[in-house]
Amino acid sequence: MRHIMRAGIMAFLACAITTTGCDRGTLSDQIGRVAPVFSINDGQHSVNLASLRGRVVVLNFWASWCAPCVQEMPSLQTLQQQMPQIQVVAVASNEDFSQYQSFVARQHIDLLTVFDQQQTSNKLYGSFRFPETYIIDKQGVIRRKLIGPQEFTSPSFLRYLRKLAS
Repeated sequence: MRHIMRAGIMAFLACAITTTGCDRGTLSDQIGRVAPVFSINDGQHSVNLASLRGRVVVLNFWASWCAPCVQEMPSLQTLQQQMPQIQVVAVASNEDFSQYQSFVARQHIDLLTVFDQQQTSNKLYGSFRFPETYIIDKQGVIRRKLIGPQEFTSPSFLRYLRKLAS
């Protein structure tokens, strides 16, 4: 009996620890606020977030060494292909530029991705553990913060983006 009770307590503690460890601010105080703007030029690609006002933006912070980031990248690419009226912006940082370039070339990444050597953009958003994605509406307001790998082409997510884009 004591063994069963101990196992139950251990299971409860493990569950409590893992669920609190996963919360990295999904209920961010940034939601409903104007998205911080930035401009990045990595020598090959550039992005100026202010110039994208008037479009829905899916802003993704990632790194090529991040397994969940790599897992969701095909979904981001498909999203951009299926919904050209929105703009996916994938910002990589916290890695070596040559590794980033090699990954983008090997994986044939064909969406707007840029390398932020100084990590200025993700610092503005308080994003340091990747992947994190922000949904920004046409007025430049943050509507959602998504943590961890996502399926960006799920029917419910596509409906949500279509509604924002209309």
